[in-house]
Amino acid sequence: MASVILFGIKDFSELAYYYLENDSPHKVVAFSVNREFLPEGSVFRGLPVVAFEDVQEIYKPSEYQFFAPMSPKKMNRSRADVYQAIKDKGYSLISYVSSKATVFDNKIGDNCFILEDNTIQPFTIVGNNVVLWSGNHIGHHGVIHDHVTFTSHVVMSGHCDIGSFSFLGVNSTLRDGLKIAEGSFVAMAAAVVENTEPWGVYKGSPAVKSNVPSTRIRF
Repeated sequence: MASVILFGIKDFSELAYYYLENDSPHKVVAFSVNREFLPEGSVFRGLPVVAFEDVQEIYKPSEYQFFAPMSPKKMNRSRADVYQAIKDKGYSLISYVSSKATVFDNKIGDNCFILEDNTIQPFTIVGNNVVLWSGNHIGHHGVIHDHVTFTSHVVMSGHCDIGSFSFLGVNSTLRDGLKIAEGSFVAMAAAVVENTEPWGVYKGSPAVKSNVPSTRIRF
């Protein structure tokens, strides 16, 4: 069991608080945000909210761990920046895997947020700082690299390789053996049948590449 500090006080963090308190051995002891975002009274969900700039002075990295289940803002780059800032302060980060997810001794990195009804088939590896929202099928012998977001009901067939900073929309489908390049944005209900290009936007069935790069996507 870990004593956990949650980064953020918005929806993702509030959901993480609920999941950790009700479906994990961990105990949430505090929240942390950048000083400019401290709420009135510095309290959220009845727990202290500490300025991230000072957090290690109050909660020592040797005694506490962090969890930062943030949104995919800026194609997951904001979450990646916070993840690295937490590690730079000397903290380790937990992952949450729902008791209602189906896993098979998969290697799963830190700061992953894996919700209910995900199926991760054997021999697939999940990197660090990955969010798998509810109800995804993650096929066998695949790799999901760091800082990736799957929304809900994504079908990733076997032997796929998902590049860092990618985003997969609701009900999107990937044919087997695909290479999804770094920073790919796969739109809702898109059916991807060919490898993607870095920082491309793909939509439609079959999916086609948009002229707009994913770096211009705003969540």
